[in-house]
Amino acid sequence: MISFTSYLHERAEESRHKESISLIIAVLGAVLFVGGVLVTLATTSSSEWLLIIPFQLNEASGVLGLTLTVVGLPLLVFGIGLAINYSSQREWYFDELRKAYHLQEDKLKSKSKQKPVSAKK
Repeated sequence: MISFTSYLHERAEESRHKESISLIIAVLGAVLFVGGVLVTLATTSSSEWLLIIPFQLNEASGVLGLTLTVVGLPLLVFGIGLAINYSSQREWYFDELRKAYHLQEDKLKSKSKQKPVSAKK
């Protein structure tokens, strides 16, 4: 049977792994977003803008740039959101680990205080 502290260690490690994967997703989204913007700006002479997304649907490279931008922006936002979520989960697991270790320390201290001192022979 697995102890509670071992369970918390495993969950914290799993959360750290998921956080690093979500940061990789965010980096992929940033690369795709910037690549899409650069492709659109480099291949079209005059592009129309929708907030921060340039687009020109008349040319094939404009469609490629728009596709990269539209795929990259949600990946970037989603990756950052997941990283924040998993980071907060990992912090909760560490807080629970600290509480569990403090309880174990208190139990050990109380046991050592309760032991009678053996008489010397």
